Order: sequence, then structure tokens, then C-alpha cells
Amino acid sequence: MFKVGDAAEMTKVITEEDIFLFAGITGDRNPIHISKEFAAKSMFGERIAHGILTAGLISAVIGMKLPGPGCLYLSQTLNFLAPVKIGDEITARAEVAEMISEKRMRLRTRCFNQRNETVLDGEAIIVPPRTARESKGSG
Repeated sequence: MFKVGDAAEMTKVITEEDIFLFAGITGDRNPIHISKEFAAKSMFGERIAHGILTAGLISAVIGMKLPGPGCLYLSQTLNFLAPVKIGDEITARAEVAEMISEKRMRLRTRCFNQRNETVLDGEAIIVPPRTARESKGSG
């Protein structure tokens, strides 16, 4: 069973290919993400990753590690705090903040880069996998 303080992480280097694939899949071809010329004139001076691409790493942690396969994602808040650039190594972390009930848990979600700067902060409400809830009564 899960408890407050349980946490999981995953790390990924964001590549130019990731950004182009995400733009193709979603249709978000904002030039801040895909045009070197446009982005060079922006406040960032270079292309940045889509914020939701970064948030997708949180989804991977939740769906694959904590609480893991079979969970249901009910809600997610996102606060984008810093840009993610091509080549940044992003670590997504989910930590159990509260066991709301047997069927609901609140997770603190965060992404940070290789300099340990928080680039995204938020909170998720999750239904843990049924097998995790059922295992509580066995044993």
C-alpha cells in the first residue's frame, strides 16, 4: 500500500526530435519550439520545449512507477517556472502528499533540470491501481 512520502522519478534528456515529434502529434507548431530563427529573437534566445511535453514526463512517472500501471489520472495542476531547452536533462518526480481515501491519492509533482532548477511544479489526484487497493486486505 502507498504512504505519504513514497516517491518515484524518471529522467530524460529533451532532444530536438522529441520537440518535433510532439509538435507533429499535437499540431502545436508554435515557432518558439520549432524555428531557430524565430526563437533566437525571443526572450529565451533559442528554442524551448513545449510545457506539456515536460508535463508528459510526470504522466510517465505516474503511469509506470507511482502509483504505476492501472492507475487513473483524475486531475493535474501545472505551474511552469522555467524554460526547458534542447539538451536539458529533466527529472520528473511524483511524491505521495496525501492519502485522501483508499481510492484517491494526492501527489506532489515536479520536474527539475540538470542544475536542480525546478522547471515545473504541480499536484495530481490519482486513483491507485485496483491491485494495490486489493492487496491491502490480503496477506
